[in-house]
Amino acid sequence: MSVADLIVRQAVLADESVLAELNHLTWSWLSDVTPRPAVNAALFADQRSPDQYLVAERNGRVVGFIRQVPPTPLATNQHVRQVQGLVVDPAARGHGIGRALVEAACESARDQGARRMTLRVLGHNQPARRLYERCGFAVEGVCPEEFLLDGQYVDDILMGRSLLP
Repeated sequence: MSVADLIVRQAVLADESVLAELNHLTWSWLSDVTPRPAVNAALFADQRSPDQYLVAERNGRVVGFIRQVPPTPLATNQHVRQVQGLVVDPAARGHGIGRALVEAACESARDQGARRMTLRVLGHNQPARRLYERCGFAVEGVCPEEFLLDGQYVDDILMGRSLLP
């Protein structure tokens, strides 16, 4: 497998059930602070829409997705986008899909006029932190012991990067 045969595209309404299944499959306290979603949970609801998602496909099969949105509805920070979910099928990990999705989200945000991209990652999620660092993100803040997950206190890490050339 290589990223050469990977297609990253805008999500469409018809993707919702596949993305929801993948979201359910990949759920873990390593990366999530809410209970496991139902396998058929509506992903495009509660102010979420397909235009917020990019989907990675390999050989016609969805292998991952990323969601990026403005962090707040405030006009004063519409120059910022925030990653609010990155999912890669466990069977497809280790082949550059996560990196391709992050880079595509940054490019999409830049095309929308954003100057910065931010995200939050759990302190104990070392694989995700390493991925984001390889994609140019740096730690910009830490909220110590922000979450109690599976009996352990976990830091919430704010990371960010410039989207300027």
